[in-house]
Amino acid sequence: MLLTCQNIQKSFGEKTILDRVSFHIEEREKAALIGSNGAGKTTLLRIIRKELEPDGGHVVLAKGASLGYLAQHQDVQGGRTIYQELLKEKQYLLDIEEKMRRTEADMKQAKGAALEKLMDTYADLTQRFEQNNGYACQSEVTGVLKGLGFSQEDLHKQISDLSGGQKTRVALGCLLLGKPDILLLDEPTNHLDMDSIVWLETYLLNYPGAVLIVSHDRYFLDRIVTRVIELEQGKAMAFSGNYTAFSQKKAQVREAQYRAYQSQQQEIRHQEEVIAKLRSFNREKSIRRAESREKKLDKITPLEKPVLEEQTMHMRLEPRMESGKDVLSVQDLAKSFGTDKLFEGLSFEVKRGERVALIGGNGTGKTTILKMINGLLAPDQGVCSLGSRVQVGYYDQEHQVLHMDKTIFEELSDTYPTLTNTEIRNVLAAFLFTGDDVFKDISSLSGGERGRVSLAKLMLSEANFLILDEPTNHLDIASREILEEALNSYTGTLLYVSHDRYFIDQTATRILDLTNKALVNYIGGYSHYLEKRDELTAIYAPAQETDKGAGEVSQEKISWQQKKEEQARKRKQENDLKKTEKRIGGLEERDAEIDQLLSQPKIATDPQQCAELSQEQGEIRRELDELYEKWESLAEALETA
Repeated sequence: MLLTCQNIQKSFGEKTILDRVSFHIEEREKAALIGSNGAGKTTLLRIIRKELEPDGGHVVLAKGASLGYLAQHQDVQGGRTIYQELLKEKQYLLDIEEKMRRTEADMKQAKGAALEKLMDTYADLTQRFEQNNGYACQSEVTGVLKGLGFSQEDLHKQISDLSGGQKTRVALGCLLLGKPDILLLDEPTNHLDMDSIVWLETYLLNYPGAVLIVSHDRYFLDRIVTRVIELEQGKAMAFSGNYTAFSQKKAQVREAQYRAYQSQQQEIRHQEEVIAKLRSFNREKSIRRAESREKKLDKITPLEKPVLEEQTMHMRLEPRMESGKDVLSVQDLAKSFGTDKLFEGLSFEVKRGERVALIGGNGTGKTTILKMINGLLAPDQGVCSLGSRVQVGYYDQEHQVLHMDKTIFEELSDTYPTLTNTEIRNVLAAFLFTGDDVFKDISSLSGGERGRVSLAKLMLSEANFLILDEPTNHLDIASREILEEALNSYTGTLLYVSHDRYFIDQTATRILDLTNKALVNYIGGYSHYLEKRDELTAIYAPAQETDKGAGEVSQEKISWQQKKEEQARKRKQENDLKKTEKRIGGLEERDAEIDQLLSQPKIATDPQQCAELSQEQGEIRRELDELYEKWESLAEALETA
């Protein structure tokens, strides 16, 4: 076992967060840590990292095992570029390479024993470099960055200029390249687009170490994990299988627990009734029998009443009026920021009752389109027209529509002044804000709490056209499922941006994919999109052609990374050639030495010694034949290079 958590306890004030939590992680295991917001997932990760002391219990990490942690929000600092930040994870290989270069230079000047010593040192350095895949380390860095959604141009951006989401992606890249024995990932998909999430899935599936993931992305969990550890009311329970298997088993376990509780309660009531009846007879024999039953009853350990349904938010979306058939018309839309052209000539329509998902990579302009439809941003070209009787409700992923200087209660009362205090409290209670919580400042809320406030305002808007930007971000799984149910029951029209593939599959009737600066239309959910994506993208949004001859890259235009890799390959061939020459020289010397020995009368007349030397010489000459061929092959390859 790589990691063991045993009877972990943690309280904050009078509130118990973790109550004797126990589980373990095996080598190469991929496990999920799930639970509602506030269940203690991040607290447990901090305890595992020794960042927070538990009130009781202990964490045991296997001897020599390394631990890597990705927090939800990273603040990567320093004056490096993105590429340099990730390359520092391979610093030990760069140091070995630098020693190799210095040793090469020293070898040119050395002779005799000093040269022999340097050659041994060089061979050791080369072996370590090769064993750690040193010749491909820069390609590995570039591959991880591209997998996480960074373009070639992004690699030279300064860390200080990046957004919070980009910094988190950089931190994730550093963590993956470090290859710790156990990866602790807290919401790793939050700042990734769909292509990057798919890449990360493949990477983690093939990761040689163990992974413990906190995530609300059900599609991601279904693909990655083989065990689910759930935190609920301070307790932990482990289930084998992915998230779907967990959901099914959890329902069965909860039902079995409730049946056991009911059965025990029924037995307790029965025994109490019998005891009362026996005592009512007021006979010595009956009283003794009653006392005997009371002793047995006292020995019963009462089962806790299982919670059949956790406290969850309640949401119902109802439009005040029905819109016209034509809800939205976007014609010839174009937008650029400086020299960066996002798109041009985009046109699409949304009809009443449709639930349309707008998807695409990070930075393609999805949120920009939503802002232009809402009139928050002016297009460079084109128009966005709303149909008759259309009333828009907008959910902004950054929650910029919320006022940070107001309390939760003020946010709703100021937006909907006709609501009474009781009505506002009832709405907020439906979104899990009760008691004094309603007087918390918006600025002090977590991302998930702000999301619930925004959803409460959306519900009260009674709009017939909802425009949502990443509505599931920061929501726990239970809240996502409630939102899905509310949207599927909604009789208005829906246009949203999301990277949550499970959510899209559950709610969308149509998908618009913004790719290669064009829109491709798909009728159906995410599963249908996956089936048709390659085919329809090739037809309606082919990759833009490059200038003629762009494929013929001149030596001057080859990136410095490619140059270094080519130089590294050449140095490896030179090293192999030198080692081959050294081995050939040694074997030829021994071959000549054996010839001299066999010519000596004393040895020539000793049949046993003669046979041994002849056998050794035969083996030497067979190896020399192989080495001569190898030398020719290496010399030819170097000559070609």
